[in-house]
Order: sequence, then C-alpha cells, then structure tokens
Amino acid sequence: MQLRIDALDAHLAKPLAPLYVITSDEHLLALEAADKIRKTAHAQGFTERDVLTVERGFKWGELLAAHQSQSLFGDRKLIELRIPTGKPGKDGGQALQSYAATLSPDNVTLITLPKLDWATQKAAWVGALQQAGAFIDIPMVERAQLPAWIGARLAAQRQSADRQGIDFIAERVEGNLLAAHQEIQKLALLHPEGKLTFEQIHDAVLNVARYDVFKLNEAMLAGDAARLVRMVEGLQGEGEALPLVLWAVAEEIRTLLKLKSGIAQGRALGMLLKEYRIWGPRERLMEPALRRLTLTALEAALQEAAQIDKMIKGLRAKAYAGDPWDALLQLVLAIAHGR
Repeated sequence: MQLRIDALDAHLAKPLAPLYVITSDEHLLALEAADKIRKTAHAQGFTERDVLTVERGFKWGELLAAHQSQSLFGDRKLIELRIPTGKPGKDGGQALQSYAATLSPDNVTLITLPKLDWATQKAAWVGALQQAGAFIDIPMVERAQLPAWIGARLAAQRQSADRQGIDFIAERVEGNLLAAHQEIQKLALLHPEGKLTFEQIHDAVLNVARYDVFKLNEAMLAGDAARLVRMVEGLQGEGEALPLVLWAVAEEIRTLLKLKSGIAQGRALGMLLKEYRIWGPRERLMEPALRRLTLTALEAALQEAAQIDKMIKGLRAKAYAGDPWDALLQLVLAIAHGR
C-alpha cells in the first residue's frame, strides 16, 4: 500500500507491517522516517537488527539468509536493506519479488532507496513491494513549499517567526534540507520559546552561512574602512578562500548597480528593495551606500572585480600584477569611500 509521509506517525501507533519501503532524494526526511520505524520496531519487540547494503559483489542470498535465520534468544528481527543506486539489477529484482511473497511475522523489513525514475517505478519488483507492505514515496520539498516547512519545524519546537524571518532562512538553505534542519535546531538552542525577531534569525543563520564574508559586505556598505581592513586581513589569515570572498563582494556590487540603475530610471528605492529581496540590516545600509556611489563608480568596481578574478586564476595583465588580496582590499575600500 502507498503510505503518505504525513500519515506515518498515525500508522506507527498500530502494529507494524512486515515490510516498509522508503524512496526519496530528500535525505533528511527519509532518515527521519526510517528512524521512526526503527524506534517503533524496537518498542514492539523487534530487538535484533541486520543491516545489508547492496554494493558491487552483493549476494542476494544474504537477504534470504537474514530472513530465515533465527536469534539464539528467539528475538524478533528488523532487517534493513539499503539500495543506494535504486537499481537492484535483474537478479535483485527477482530476489525482491520472491522475498515480498515470503514475508514472516517474526521480522520487519525496511528497504531504503533513492527516488525511483519513471521506468523503475513500473518494474515488477517495485509493484511486488508495494503490494506486500507500506510504500513511502517522500517528495522533495520545493522552494515554494520551504517557508511553510520551516514554519512547521519552528512550531514543533514552540518557536515562530514572521514571513520576513522565515524567507531569510529559506533563501540561505534552499536545496539543502539538512542545513535548514540544523539552522532551526540552532535557533532552539540559542533562543527561548516564543516569537523570534528578524535580528535573532539573521545573526544565527549568518553565523553558519560564512558569517565573516557576509559581515564584510555589511562593513563595505556601511563605509567602515577600519573594520574592512581588519576583516580582510582576518579572512586572509584564517585561510578563507579568496574566490568565495570575491564572489560575495561582486554580488553585492551587482546588486548596488541594479538598484542604482533602477533609481536612475525613476523607480522608487522601496519597491526595488522588495523586488531584490533585500531586508533587515542590509536594507538599512543600502540607501546611504547608494547616495555616495555613482553608476560610473559601480561599473568600474565590477570591472575591477573581474580583473581580480583573473589575478586569482593567473591570467592577470601587467597592469594587475599585484597581490589579489590587496587588490580586493582596495576594491572594498573604494566602495566604502564612494570612489
């Protein structure tokens, strides 16, 4: 039978089925579902556990042997079969069909696979597993669904945030649900139950998301030259990857250029900030930075960033034969000073 992930908790409150199949590319949700099944199996008396992984040279007879072998103490068993490729092959497909037809009430079997492609979903062995047990196909959490997912996870730990804070998290963890999970757990450790402020979320998330690199941009926008010098020297001393730092700075320059161009066309800054999803402390820094910078200065800064990129790659011209870290420092200072 097909079992939705949101119905798993209610299902596990009953006696376990003899077979569970989890298929998903959303690793966090697949891991959490498997952990729930393991804990429930142990609580219901399946205290012995065999783990098999289908790798090169795997003998499918091992699965049958695990199924037929009895514990010395008569314990019931949880058998885990992991198929990382999602492709058991011809022999494996036949073995899985035979296995599904001979399940024992003394065992619970948990099979984990990645998301199955369209052709594999039509395979006979998949149909046999669907008929014999609970088949849990966990979909990806798409970008449009991510804010609601984050909100639900915060609610589970008795915290909440407004849409601005949730969107801020979503922007920085998109495509990596494990990272989102870690960020949300960290908020529970750092702050008490209740509603989180944007500043609390901003500071906590950026502590992981290359905190110093993003703070460098804030110092650049604020025009804080002394802090810029300390930060660039600190990043270099800590062995931070220069291409990453340059990328962050260049992205900020591109954003400034887009905003400045929009203002030159008669558009309101407030509307532009919403369009480019700029908020919080960064939003407050944008207006004074834009006042001191001209379009010409920003275009020149972007060209300078391209030259620094060439320096890093060893493609520099004679005019750019210096140290790339020093060139980066001069670039951020120029933005800070409005030159």
